[in-house]
Amino acid sequence: MFDASLAPLATRLLAPAAHWLDRRGLSADQVTLTGFGIGLLTVPLLAIGEFGWALAAILVNRVADGLDGTLARLQGPTSRGAFLDIALDFAFYALVVLGFALADPARNALPAAVLLAAFIGTGSSFLAFSVIAERKGLASTDFTGKGIFYLGGLAEGAETIAFFLLAGLWPQAFPWLAYGFAFACLLTTLSRWREGYRRF
Repeated sequence: MFDASLAPLATRLLAPAAHWLDRRGLSADQVTLTGFGIGLLTVPLLAIGEFGWALAAILVNRVADGLDGTLARLQGPTSRGAFLDIALDFAFYALVVLGFALADPARNALPAAVLLAAFIGTGSSFLAFSVIAERKGLASTDFTGKGIFYLGGLAEGAETIAFFLLAGLWPQAFPWLAYGFAFACLLTTLSRWREGYRRF
């Protein structure tokens, strides 16, 4: 919901770091893969109850996710970079939810399963719309700097980060936060289905 308005601010904030990395010869793909590697640490950290360190890993991953795009626009975007970015984003989101399930299976397993099902809805509707939009030559007016067509919704990247942060700060509230966010994802999926049916 807020990604389109927050993206220009994030780009401005990350531009100095992107220029610094570019001068040292690092590529956007390297930043993407490094950020994902750090993000993987979230799963064992959550599983053993180290929520503070898990939050730090989540934040580093998300900063890297913004930084790789800024760096890619500086160096010249590639199809491989766009693929890695979105594929690893969806994997990371699911892995964080898995980490919360492992932290307390008795309380968190069912809410995590519901949320993962909701993530499949948002992810599949997002990617399906993107593929057909690309085939029809449509251009996204809200997300002009992206490597693929972005269709917004109620639950986007910024809202997902906010959910992860809230769950990390108040892990005992994960079940209710997960159910609430799953409902937001359901509304997003329904809106994308409607938009796809209407436009295609």
